[in-house]
Parts: sequence; structure tokens; C-alpha cells
Amino acid sequence: MNKVESKVMLLWDFENSNNINANEKNSIRRKLKNRIQSNGFLYFEVSESRSQLTNKKIAIDRFQQLIQVALVPDKARVKTKIPRSVVLERLDRKSKKSEKKKSRRWKMD
Repeated sequence: MNKVESKVMLLWDFENSNNINANEKNSIRRKLKNRIQSNGFLYFEVSESRSQLTNKKIAIDRFQQLIQVALVPDKARVKTKIPRSVVLERLDRKSKKSEKKKSRRWKMD
């Protein structure tokens, strides 16, 4: 357990940052909404090591990775059609299962 107070907290006011444009701010806001506090600051903390300097390096590295991942543009979804063979296979399975269940029913003659 870390008994020495060496935790590093990193706060970034990305809303007022001049280094990123509006699209990037929207992307960060959408993808990192769990890390954004109510005052609009992006919050990040590290307390792994007993050394505060080491925690600071870890925090900066992870923070940069987090921002890089958040700024990667989303891929556009390409709509695909279900192949006819797959549809026919599913319908065939359904009809076989239906026939099996019909044959199990009790019939009064």
C-alpha cells in the first residue's frame, strides 16, 4: 500500500485550450465524458509508485495516450446486406425446428 502521499492529479481545461479545435473538443467531450468533471476539467490521477516524480511521468504518458486515442476519428459504418444464402439457411433451420416441435405435440384423433 502506498503510505506516502505521492499521488499525482492532472487537470486540463480543454474547453479553454487553444491547442485543439472545436471538432477535437467535441470528440474529447464525447469519448472521455467519464473523466470530465462538472467544472469542465479533464481529470486524471496516478498513485502507483512511491515516487511522485515517477507518478508524474506515468500520468503524463498515459494522459497523452488517452488524448491520442480520443482524437482518432471514428470509422464510418458501412452498411452491409445479409447474404441470401445466410437468410435461406436461417429460414431452413427455423422450419426444421418448427417441424420437430410440431411432431412432439399430442394430437387427438
